[in-house]
Amino acid sequence: MTTRQVARQRRRRRRLVLGATVALTAAGVLAYLVMALLPGPKVDAGPAAATPLVTAQPKAGGSASPSTSPSPSSSPTASSSASPRTTATPKAAKSSPKSTQTTSRASTTPPSAGRIRPNTTYQGVATAYEAGVGDGACLFGPSPDMMIAAMNTTDYETARACGAYVLVRAANGKSITVRITNECPLPCAPGQIDLSQQAFAKLADLKVGRLPITWSLVSPSSIGTMSIRYKTGSSAYWCGIQVIGHRNPVARLEVSTGGGWRSLPRTSFNYFISADGSGCGKAIRVTDIYGEQLTVSGLAVRANVVQPTRVQFAQH
Repeated sequence: MTTRQVARQRRRRRRLVLGATVALTAAGVLAYLVMALLPGPKVDAGPAAATPLVTAQPKAGGSASPSTSPSPSSSPTASSSASPRTTATPKAAKSSPKSTQTTSRASTTPPSAGRIRPNTTYQGVATAYEAGVGDGACLFGPSPDMMIAAMNTTDYETARACGAYVLVRAANGKSITVRITNECPLPCAPGQIDLSQQAFAKLADLKVGRLPITWSLVSPSSIGTMSIRYKTGSSAYWCGIQVIGHRNPVARLEVSTGGGWRSLPRTSFNYFISADGSGCGKAIRVTDIYGEQLTVSGLAVRANVVQPTRVQFAQH
């Protein structure tokens, strides 16, 4: 092989190596571009946030039956309820001075009677429930007799009906007077009264189930004096006050604050609440739906103790 042929062969090899290098470089660049353009792995979205489930708390009251009975003529009045708030450990109550009670007739316009008004007849239906010992949403405790009833939620009106005496008349001419100690929740309709089985039996056989009635507020003659009870957990820093054994429905409860009278909000469980302790253990003034005011003083804050007074509302 001549020198010229050897040189030519070397040049051919260099061209082949250079071409292969260029080809490999181009292939690498092409592969990189292809990989860059391909879509990446898909990322799944996380689970959606759960929506909290809100459930209504059960409400105390007697058994109820659906009703399509007509509503009473009076219109509903909106009212608010306050929840008890404990802000301090209760202290032991000191012995109280001798209690004093006074009665005064209000000279101003009587407070609103709410839905259940004097001298008004309501139409509805009577049903019956097993009342047990006679306690109920009004938290009066066991009843001395079973001539009691649960008022429908509308006419119960945040416990304004608690302790009211109602004369119930059936179409057959029979009648019975009952005291409201409980609430009959929906589907009890406006005008409906859920009587204890003992009271219903005075009007008709329990097998009747539903009995058309009319009813009205009454102010009984034979009744003792009223009592006051402080709720469990009451102290000088928070207290709930309840009136028991009142002849007429209670429209307002006020406590003395030193600089005057403070009206306390009423709860659906029939206590008037002083959330900051204002007036706890001080004089109490109770007003009925006729505007009569009774003042009681000298009662200690004794939780869950029924403290009798010497006063009672006048008969109407």
